[in-house]
Amino acid sequence: MDAYTALDAVLDPELDEPITDLGFVKSVDVDGGRVTVHLRLPTSFCAPNFAYLMASDAKDVLTALPWTTEVVVRLDDHHDSDLINRGLAADAGYRGTFGHEAEEDLEELRETFRRKAHQAAMERALTGLLRADEDVDLHDVTLADLPDVPASQALLRRREALGLPSDPAAPVLVDHDGTPFPREEIPLRLRFARSVRISIEGNAHFCRGLLRTRYPESTVEATA
Repeated sequence: MDAYTALDAVLDPELDEPITDLGFVKSVDVDGGRVTVHLRLPTSFCAPNFAYLMASDAKDVLTALPWTTEVVVRLDDHHDSDLINRGLAADAGYRGTFGHEAEEDLEELRETFRRKAHQAAMERALTGLLRADEDVDLHDVTLADLPDVPASQALLRRREALGLPSDPAAPVLVDHDGTPFPREEIPLRLRFARSVRISIEGNAHFCRGLLRTRYPESTVEATA
């Protein structure tokens, strides 16, 4: 289904995984050009800004399909469902939905999690490279040195999201603004990136478990 496939592009900002893989899409109903989507989350108290971001992104990707004439996205069983659903229906935007409670700009929130996703993807790609050659000098590794595997492809997507260079000669070990890591800081920086990656993966596993507990009919399993 085109509509369901389009939702693959919507990521949980904290877990850096598609809401379709996480089981957050309860249903997708298509009636001609009208699409109605119901989303569900692992708990009723998931952060409202995260919940709004995913619901808003879902509406955006479906509205962008050439054949849709009306898109309705509803968040079920959340303590702010009514507020979020009214805001989405009115296209009120994040600040228009939450008013004074929207202290942080939504784009700032996205950027924070893009940076975390990049750190995790960078560490994951380099760990794979080290397993193949433990003597590799990480300071000199460029994108051209990475094998053509899913971890490397994921890193390229994360770099693109941050506007980082994707040419083969670009160094892999860079900060979120493209600044290469100083050689003497590499061990510390990698340890920090590893902690970010482990936190993301652990939270994803935890959320899947909560979702199965809350909605026993959910059969979504962890992906590699």
